[in-house]
Amino acid sequence: MRLMNDLADKKCIPCEGGIPSFNLEEIHKYLKKVDGWDVESVDEKDYYIIKNFKFNNFLESQSFVNKVGEIAEQEGHHPDIWFGWGYAKIKIQTHAINGLHESDFVLAAKIDRIGAKS
Repeated sequence: MRLMNDLADKKCIPCEGGIPSFNLEEIHKYLKKVDGWDVESVDEKDYYIIKNFKFNNFLESQSFVNKVGEIAEQEGHHPDIWFGWGYAKIKIQTHAINGLHESDFVLAAKIDRIGAKS
């Protein structure tokens, strides 16, 4: 699982803005530390990470999403979530800076940790 555990053991730091978001070089450095997340952007700015998760049925998807919600509340960092029968899709971004920072990857690593147990 690469270096995911290093990030998963960290705590999300609340961001109120006023700091620069990661540039593409920093984003790709952190992408190597999480498993299977893709970086996307709006108009080649405002970067975010996104990942699709697959499950066997609706209840497994719902259980996973509930666990993601618990982690989001504990960390004070809330992703966008879509889910339905057999899938969940998670999008993470620090809205205060319209981009990505370390806490986004910390949350992704924590989500991967529970995704592996689902």
